[in-house]
Amino acid sequence: MSTPLHLAISEQLRCQILGGDYPPGEQLPSEYQLVERFGVSRTTIRQAIANLISQGLVVSRQGKGVFVTERRKVTYSLSSPMVFLEADMAQQGISLLAKRLESGLVEVPVVAQHLFETPTAYFQKKLLEINGAPGALDLTYVPPPFETFFAVDSTHQMTFPVLEQHGIAIARIEAILECTYANPEESLHLEVPLGHPLIVYRHTAFTTGDRPIAYGETISRGDRFCYSLEIRRGESF
Repeated sequence: MSTPLHLAISEQLRCQILGGDYPPGEQLPSEYQLVERFGVSRTTIRQAIANLISQGLVVSRQGKGVFVTERRKVTYSLSSPMVFLEADMAQQGISLLAKRLESGLVEVPVVAQHLFETPTAYFQKKLLEINGAPGALDLTYVPPPFETFFAVDSTHQMTFPVLEQHGIAIARIEAILECTYANPEESLHLEVPLGHPLIVYRHTAFTTGDRPIAYGETISRGDRFCYSLEIRRGESF
């Protein structure tokens, strides 16, 4: 059985991208140019480009064209001693920019209500850009009365550094990792197709006295962001 044209074309373009013919940030030839080059219909070219988008190799920007994505995957360490995301990225020479998308007092999820023992909390949603490309969405809930810390300070900062700047130490973090699929909002902000697999890092942070101080999740693109963990045997071994 012969390979469908759109798959053959996307595979050829994929090899050119991975081979460096189209480096990260470069614009692919226009739809018209690709039609002329391969001698196929616009529909076939659009299917081929959609294949590349679903693989995370390119991104389509409305009114501008199709661009090759940054392929360097960054790694955040979850091992002790605790290092916050900004510091970890800075140590690796990686640019991290947090853009606030939403913030304010909201009704919290049931799990956070049990943690904070309150129906409302301060919520902020941020888009994390890694080396200039969207890498993750960060959603965090903080209980009253700590919302006052975030009125101005946290526009481009993550939650934990802001808390520590105000004397609230993060003593420990409980977390789980799981997978989800991009909903319409995540698809828009992270520039991935609807239903694209994403990594979820769901966490609860505790301050001194084992008091819950923050609950949230970071939803990231697996092609741009991953986690590392070091596991050691107990002292009895």
